[in-house]
Amino acid sequence: MTSPRHESPDDREIINAVDALEDEAVDLLATMVGFDSTLGNEAPAQAHIAGVFADLGLEVDRFELDLDAIRDHPGFSPVDWSVAGKENVVATHRPRKGGGRSLILNGHIDVVPTGPADMWTTPPFSPSIREGRMHGRGAGDMKAGTVSYVMAFKALARLGLAPAATVHMQSVVEEECTGNGALACLARGYRADAAVIPEPFDHSLMTAQMGVMWFRVHIRGKPAHVLDTSAGSNAIDAAFHLVAALKRLEKRWNALGQRHPAYADFEHPINFNLGLIEGGEWPSSVPTECRFTMRVGFFPGIATAEVRRAIERTIKRASARHPGLRETPPRIEYAGFQAEGCTVDAGGEMMLALADAHQRVIGSDPARQATTATTDARFFNLYGGIPATCYGPRAERIHGIDESVDLASMRDVTRVLALFMAAWCGLEPAA
Repeated sequence: MTSPRHESPDDREIINAVDALEDEAVDLLATMVGFDSTLGNEAPAQAHIAGVFADLGLEVDRFELDLDAIRDHPGFSPVDWSVAGKENVVATHRPRKGGGRSLILNGHIDVVPTGPADMWTTPPFSPSIREGRMHGRGAGDMKAGTVSYVMAFKALARLGLAPAATVHMQSVVEEECTGNGALACLARGYRADAAVIPEPFDHSLMTAQMGVMWFRVHIRGKPAHVLDTSAGSNAIDAAFHLVAALKRLEKRWNALGQRHPAYADFEHPINFNLGLIEGGEWPSSVPTECRFTMRVGFFPGIATAEVRRAIERTIKRASARHPGLRETPPRIEYAGFQAEGCTVDAGGEMMLALADAHQRVIGSDPARQATTATTDARFFNLYGGIPATCYGPRAERIHGIDESVDLASMRDVTRVLALFMAAWCGLEPAA
């Protein structure tokens, strides 16, 4: 398909237009990092990005996350927290004449908790620039990516041009825990010929991602004084008995004969993470209750129902070998990610066009990589019939202390996205 052109600018003109916005891009990133947009606190940041979209002259759709509208979808993840007031923000550019290929540019506004603030060199929501990197929670994951696609669109507008196809720019909630924000956009009818998510992938193209599941195990023991621990059943000890059994399952899933081809060369692709544990009432009492929450990864092509069966079977068998758990079996509940893995056609038109734009900016072919994480790309690939990948800047310590993003890398991603948008969508005179 030939994309329409209007005195199409050369690469250098587009890159210069991006570079002229560099200070503005850094300022916008600093503003976005300054918002504490952890789970439940996304609203102020979403209101701000809605204003940014409106200033671009785009049609802005703000809509609350309606769980009832997506609850029966196979990509839905259950929650045990309130979603009241949570909004997605979608900006839409509609071409005057059209004829190009449509595009979704997706980013998530939510960030993970900071950990102890006193471990950060500077406060996590007070952005600081050191040695060409912006530090702060969410700088890399993934507010820099959102800034990149905003500035790519704006750079074309500065040249008096606009995409000759529909472009949806999405700022979604809950990517870090469910993905229900991106799913809600799909359910609302947002579709395109391709989707790109500028997650911090260090200028590589994502070719596969893991499935991810969260679950919580509730254990009830029998209280007793430590004078006679044999009279009780220690719920915390029982929890570690179950965790050990689950870690053995992790080892089996990592065995070479069990691997998906995309992960054949990974040393340890499957990760089971004991993320939360709490229990006990008194130092001198055998603890009555314990709860732990685990995140497990699994290969593309495996259904979430199959993973749940494996988890429940493992816990049931381990409980049968533990006196206290035999007497009072643990209870399992699922809240948070129930996310299947997916693969991306590395030879698809979108991937080739994005690789070409990277080549024209960076001067080399981009790396292709599978990731052991999950991203919102799964919704487009699995349920929307939309080829989607992740391509974004270089970041360090995401989800950790002193998270940062390389600002030169953010600029280069913006250049690539602008060239890609021009090639994929085509160009026409801006309104």
